[in-house]
Amino acid sequence: MRPRLGGAAYSVERDGLTVDNGQHVFLRCCEAYRGLLQRIGSEGRVRLQSRLEIPLLRPGSPPSVLRRNGLPAPLHLAGALLRFQALTLPQRLRAASAMRALSKLDPADPEVDGIAMGRWLEAHGQSEEAVRRLWDLLVLPTVNVHASEASLALSAFVFQKGLLESPDAGDIGFHAVPLSETIGEPALRALRRAGVEVRLRWRAAAIVENGVPGDIEGSAAGRLEVRGSAGGSEEAVRAHAVILALPHLRAAALLPEAASELRRGIESIGVSPIVNLHVLYDRRVLYQPFAAGIDTPVQYLFDRTVAGGAPTGTQYLAVSLSGADEEMSMSPGQLRERYEPELARLLPKARDAKIERFELTREHAATFRAVPGVGKLRPGPVTPVPGLLLAGAWTDTGWPATMEGAVLSGNAAAEEVLRAHG
Repeated sequence: MRPRLGGAAYSVERDGLTVDNGQHVFLRCCEAYRGLLQRIGSEGRVRLQSRLEIPLLRPGSPPSVLRRNGLPAPLHLAGALLRFQALTLPQRLRAASAMRALSKLDPADPEVDGIAMGRWLEAHGQSEEAVRRLWDLLVLPTVNVHASEASLALSAFVFQKGLLESPDAGDIGFHAVPLSETIGEPALRALRRAGVEVRLRWRAAAIVENGVPGDIEGSAAGRLEVRGSAGGSEEAVRAHAVILALPHLRAAALLPEAASELRRGIESIGVSPIVNLHVLYDRRVLYQPFAAGIDTPVQYLFDRTVAGGAPTGTQYLAVSLSGADEEMSMSPGQLRERYEPELARLLPKARDAKIERFELTREHAATFRAVPGVGKLRPGPVTPVPGLLLAGAWTDTGWPATMEGAVLSGNAAAEEVLRAHG
C-alpha cells in the first residue's frame, strides 16, 4: 500500500527534516546498482570516493583513517592494516594471515555456507577483541549480523568482492540527496516514460493460477492472476508473467499452493533489524562526511545536514545500527540515554552542543538473516509455477542483502521472463 517506489530505500519528511529510513551506501564494484542509477538519471545524485577511506573514531584516541594505497590488490590494504592502531602488532599480523586465508575460500561451497564466521575466525587466531574492533567493522554493516554469527560464505564474499579482488572495488559511494529523490521518484518517471502503468497504494493479497494459458501475442488474458485491493476496492490483474518482488516473508505468503515447498523454505529464512538514530545538534560536531566507531556501540555515523535540509547552523547526524536486535526492544528514551553520552565520548564538540532533536527509524525485517545455512534456503528467480518469478535482495544473488543484490535479482527475473517469451 506504499505511495512510492524504492522498496526499503525511501525517505520521509519529519517536521521539515528529510530522513532516510536507512543509511544505504554502495561500493564501486556494485556495477548493477550503479547501472540502474545511470538508467534512471540519478548518477549525478551520488558521490563515489576516489579512494577507499574510512575515518575511525575511538573514545580517548585521536581520529584515524583506514585508507587503501595505490598498490595492486591485495597489497593495497597492507599499509592500512599495519597502521590499524586499535589492534596490537601481533593481532594485525594474524589478521593479515586470516585475510589471505579468507581470499581462498569458495563462497559458493555449501560447506562454507554452513560455518559461522566467528568459528572460522577463532580457528585462524582471531581474538574476541580483534573480531569486535576489526572484523565487525566490515561484516556488520554489510551482512547485518555480527561476525560471530554471520555466514562464512557471505562474509567471505564481501571481503573478496569488495576488498581483495580489485584495489578500487571497495571505494564507497554515498547518496548526496535523499533516497526517494535518488531512487523512487526517478524510477517512477523512467517507468512512465517507457509506457509502464504504475499502480501505487495497491496491495497484493494472493497470486493464483487461473487456468487461462493464452500466449503473449494472441491473448489479452494471462494464466496468472494477482488479486489485491486499492482504496477499499478489490481488483484482479491477469498476466502471462508475474515478478514477485517483496520482502521474503510477505512474498512467501502470496505464493500459490503449487509452490508450497518453496514457501516453507522461504519462511525458514530469518530477519535482521536495523535501527537508525537521527540526531540534530545546534552546531557542527562531526568534521568528516561519515565515520566508523570502535569500542563504542555507535557503529557508523553520517553527516546528512545538507541532504536532510537541516536548519542553517545545525548539524544532522544519522547513526546506523546494524544487527540491532537489542535496540529494537528499547524505547526512544532508552536509546537516547545510551547513545547521547556515547556520541559525546566520540565527538568532543558534542559535549558542549545541544541536541535539538533525537528521533529514530526502525526496520524490524530490514534484511534476511545472514547466518550459516541461509544459502541453501535462498531461491533463484524461477518457481514451480510457470510464469511466476521471484526477485529481491533475499533471493540467491551471491550477495548479502544489499541494493546491488536487489538490482541483480530484478535483472535475473526479467531475463527469465524475456527468455520464456522469446
